[in-house]
Amino acid sequence: MSFDLHINDEIGRLKAVVLGVALSNGPTPDLKDAYDPKSAEHIKAGTYPKEEDMVQQMDAFADVLSRYGVTVYRPEIIHNYNQIFTRDIAFVIEDKMIIANILEDRSKEIHALDFLMDQIQADKIIKFPEHAHIEGGDVMPWGDYIFVGTFKDKDYRKYITARTNTAAVEHLQKIFPHKKVVSFSLKKSNFDPKENALHLDCCFQPLGKGKALIHKEGFLIEHEYQWLVDFIGPENIFHVDKDEMYHMNCNVFSISPEVIVSEKGFTRLNNWLRAEGFTVEEIPYSEIAKQEGLLRCSTMPLSRETAIK
Repeated sequence: MSFDLHINDEIGRLKAVVLGVALSNGPTPDLKDAYDPKSAEHIKAGTYPKEEDMVQQMDAFADVLSRYGVTVYRPEIIHNYNQIFTRDIAFVIEDKMIIANILEDRSKEIHALDFLMDQIQADKIIKFPEHAHIEGGDVMPWGDYIFVGTFKDKDYRKYITARTNTAAVEHLQKIFPHKKVVSFSLKKSNFDPKENALHLDCCFQPLGKGKALIHKEGFLIEHEYQWLVDFIGPENIFHVDKDEMYHMNCNVFSISPEVIVSEKGFTRLNNWLRAEGFTVEEIPYSEIAKQEGLLRCSTMPLSRETAIK
């Protein structure tokens, strides 16, 4: 049996997806083990999300996906292990699945998808060289383009929040020589979640109807940010402010060019989306957001119809 992968862009009608799981998520981590400043903030405050709340919110997401006819796969459960953010561990471009080089502490997560990998042709599964660090939250296929968030500074290794390096950007271009890989340097902070763009999808997301969400302050280099604005068109952009970025407003998820899943508390954004003609499926996801990830972060699309030529 062979599973057909097909991802050309971020918005084509979704046919199959892996959605993470919060069951057996493990105890609240020690502060020293936090992977990002927002998780650390909630660990210190005693407000780190409870497993039962996260399970309920992720099940609500699964229900919406199923209602739109999407085939939803869930990782096999690894006892006492965080498996929410499947976007990080692998991603699909065209008919290839790229296995991400992620934080060592998260290396077990990919094995929870062995049941799925066994259905994919071996030559369609690509592993990056060890020195090329990459996570799926930084990678956005968009027709002839692949947008990639990165951190290019020489002190890359000092930042636990720096997840994709220039070696990975270069390797991605080698794998897809017919596409234009465009990279964007992101702002990083190990300590302040309002000054940290953990991945590209924390500060940018293209949508259907030619629209996009963007948080300017997430980009380190002005002309890279401006390239995106010019590419999308300034009249088509919803500008996410710092507080909205903190709550993960950029990290909504497109089921199709017309249908977007969003957090129910994103009032300004959801009103704008509806005014632009989108159908907005609102669900509670604020507990997931406490770990500096949201809807896109917890999905790994496997197959979409092509929307962007």
